[in-house]
Amino acid sequence: MLISLTTDFGDQDGYVGVMKGVMASIAPSATFVDLTHAIPPQDIRSAAYVLWTALPYFPPESVHLVVVDPGVGTARRPIAARTAWGAMVGPDNGVFSYVWDVAPPTAIVELRNPQYRRAEVCATFHGRDIFSPAAAYLARDVPLEDFGPAITDPVRLPAPTCRFQDGALHGEVLYADHFGNLITSIGRLSWEGAQLRLEPAFSAAPALLLPFERSEVFVVGRSLGPLRRTYGEVAPGAALALIGSEGLLELAIARGNAAAGLGLLIGAPVTVQLS
Repeated sequence: MLISLTTDFGDQDGYVGVMKGVMASIAPSATFVDLTHAIPPQDIRSAAYVLWTALPYFPPESVHLVVVDPGVGTARRPIAARTAWGAMVGPDNGVFSYVWDVAPPTAIVELRNPQYRRAEVCATFHGRDIFSPAAAYLARDVPLEDFGPAITDPVRLPAPTCRFQDGALHGEVLYADHFGNLITSIGRLSWEGAQLRLEPAFSAAPALLLPFERSEVFVVGRSLGPLRRTYGEVAPGAALALIGSEGLLELAIARGNAAAGLGLLIGAPVTVQLS
């Protein structure tokens, strides 16, 4: 069984290794995949985005362990869920929201059963004492329902903004990747001849065909020019907007870092003017 790990723990400390040790003791035949441990500290929304982009590429029987948990030790619930993209284990803080928009949970439980956690639970390391044991036992095919009572009111993040209004697409910055590219909520976009196809990524709104010959991308009032197809269409150091690998509008600086160069934060408004 494959277990993926997503955390904000970084690679300096032994926290991730400890969790793998706990899981290997319970499920010695499990295979571990480190999705990322570089989520910005306590950044639930970035973790939700990374899961949404990555989990479709895993086998559907995988177990996905997520520890981005600023509420550790508080009244927030530890949970596990069953979905078409695999089993999810982590805090009930909205981190699975974007995944569940596409692969809705068929069951969610609170991790209460002491049989499937460590005997001593530290209030500051549920990743080791609650989440890792649960993920390992799920990998051993323990039924989800054995872990605790069902819940029907999980915490959900607000859906990212993506709308077409007054001749323009409106969205927001969702995530900054390792290169400093800023991924937005506008998409999924694809080129269709002389038109741009939009299939809203975070809503059930119908697809739209839009003209793009005179498109112009604005970020907090600053123009980044027309929508581009590649980074090489502008000179090094120039800002641009293009469609990234997930079909979402990205803001970049050619051979540079847009997150630093544009000075934008997650949630900054983005507009593509199409008229």
